[in-house]
Amino acid sequence: MSAIDEGIVREYFEQNGFLVRQARKYQVSARRKVAEEEIDLIVYNPVWQRDARKPDFFLFSSELPFVQKAIVAVKGWHTGVFTPNTLRSSPEIFSFLQTSVLKEAERLFPADPADGGGGLTKILVLPSLPTAEPFRTQSVALLKEHGVDAIISFRAMLLDLIEKIEINQNYSKSDTLQVIRLLKNYDLLQDPQLDLLSERPSGPARRPRS
Repeated sequence: MSAIDEGIVREYFEQNGFLVRQARKYQVSARRKVAEEEIDLIVYNPVWQRDARKPDFFLFSSELPFVQKAIVAVKGWHTGVFTPNTLRSSPEIFSFLQTSVLKEAERLFPADPADGGGGLTKILVLPSLPTAEPFRTQSVALLKEHGVDAIISFRAMLLDLIEKIEINQNYSKSDTLQVIRLLKNYDLLQDPQLDLLSERPSGPARRPRS
């Protein structure tokens, strides 16, 4: 996983009000990861409400208020789709759901009766799922069977960040946000809301790109 992949995920959660901790600062390649190294990010929602329902399996920014605390595994395999065959042949996708990893997560999030017990959400960040049936439904079923509570696609995160970034703000403390800002400023990225408007028959024509 590259630093930019993790950076996008971090910015996404932070822009939506979460406290984010990076579990480790180094890359593991020459040996098998230990439990705490399977967790890429740890996120906590300080304004979570006790009476909140559980979040949907497909996480969008509108569902994030229902997440109290979570461990996040980031799989930035941007050239592929997480088909049923991919999930069956790539057990490393589910490494963050091992018993030893979840025990480590419990240590990172000690039980506190005062917080209402929202529960730990296991989130997988991935490029995409199949769009055609029955492969999409089969992929979702396999993810749930292995213990994944929710998934977020890179597309959903990037669209959310693009919409939130203001071109008149200087995001000098974040390379990820600053790059998005510059791309928007030079019309190399378009606000998602404008794309939605341009698809409506009665809406304005899409602005041509040079």
